[in-house]
Amino acid sequence: MNYSYKQIWHIVYPLLISLFMEHLIGLTDTAFLGRVGEIQLGASALGGVYYISIFMLGFGFGIGAQIIMARRNGEKRYSDIGVILSQGILFLLFLAAVIFTVSSIWSPHFLKKVINSPAIYEEALKYLDYRIYGVFFAFISIMFRAFFVATTKTRILTINSIVMVLSNVVLNYILIFGKFGFPSLGIAGAAIASSAAEGVSALFFIIYILIKVDTRKYGFFSHLQPDIKLLSRILGTSIWTMLQSFISLSTWFVFFVSIEHLGERPLAITNIVRSISSLLFIIISSFASTASSLTGNLMGAGKPEEVMPLYKRITKMCYAFILPLCVLIALFPTAILRIYTDNNELITSSVLTLFVMLSSQILNVPSFILFNTVSGTGNTKSGLAIDLVALALYITYVILVIDILKVNVAICWTADHAYAIFMFILAYIYMKKAHWQTKRL
Repeated sequence: MNYSYKQIWHIVYPLLISLFMEHLIGLTDTAFLGRVGEIQLGASALGGVYYISIFMLGFGFGIGAQIIMARRNGEKRYSDIGVILSQGILFLLFLAAVIFTVSSIWSPHFLKKVINSPAIYEEALKYLDYRIYGVFFAFISIMFRAFFVATTKTRILTINSIVMVLSNVVLNYILIFGKFGFPSLGIAGAAIASSAAEGVSALFFIIYILIKVDTRKYGFFSHLQPDIKLLSRILGTSIWTMLQSFISLSTWFVFFVSIEHLGERPLAITNIVRSISSLLFIIISSFASTASSLTGNLMGAGKPEEVMPLYKRITKMCYAFILPLCVLIALFPTAILRIYTDNNELITSSVLTLFVMLSSQILNVPSFILFNTVSGTGNTKSGLAIDLVALALYITYVILVIDILKVNVAICWTADHAYAIFMFILAYIYMKKAHWQTKRL
């Protein structure tokens, strides 16, 4: 089971395309709202990162479930995979209901305390009022994606993402600007469009599985009632990735709030650069997710000695994509930034920050792929510990350069460099020193 470059690519490229299509949802929101106003652009950044922080609880659970499903796939225990999927969906729907209720009550008070600008606060709250509905659909889709990645059947993710993005683009155009007789809803329209697009994605997955997937082989309908014992076993792995994912994105929210304290212009710059960095990071995430899934399969097949050679091959392939793309963006920064806004002053102010962000991707490639390799071994508790230490150092850096020194927004973005370095060092020590080769799930 020594995965070749060709085999890795067959798993990566559908996942890459699907994540790219999903990124277009955020890109379209940013591009449309960038033409509404800087306040709406900045508010969508804060509201979006706040929502993603909540979303990452479900995403973290999906990573843990994916690791277990990948292990079962490597062991050829296929009937167990559908059971994990069913129990995961039941749990995430319950979690979504709890999150929806808590967020609806707590978010207005929390955002008012952390956001300085009253105008940005009002727009961010308006965005979240509608965006939070999408958590139900998003959590369902998380489990379906985990299933397809774990079983290395990622091609359908591409089609699903295309359908979702097209839905979002059309609804954004109609609801933000008020076309075809609909009222002009501005930032609320962007939130409604994104939530509706996630609903379309979940429905697509359900229909596809019912029609195309061998549900009997994977035991999809054998455990439709909550199974506390099985769920506890899943959570034994997933709870650590849930916490890790939530805390990771929560610190990203802290970064955005700190930037907002510098002013509305730095926040607008950060939102635009974040959208571009997300485009690059989905490439890294695609290779990192593949590393996690294939590591799980190798561990299930009893071949831990092939894990590090696999990591090196995946890292080389990722660099082959990231480096040329970073050079291309660096050569034409103005043209890239103009996709997001037609404000020439804002474009000029964003160029230096864009260059700083591009340089961080060189460090992100080996760091995040190695970290996901750690998770793929099944030791998600150690993965959480690694990330907690890296994030503590990251937050310290953010507080120093932004809240205390109040440096230029471009310098603020060097926090990403610090985080990648911290994470790589810790993950490398784990893979060298820990006894991960004997980890059982």
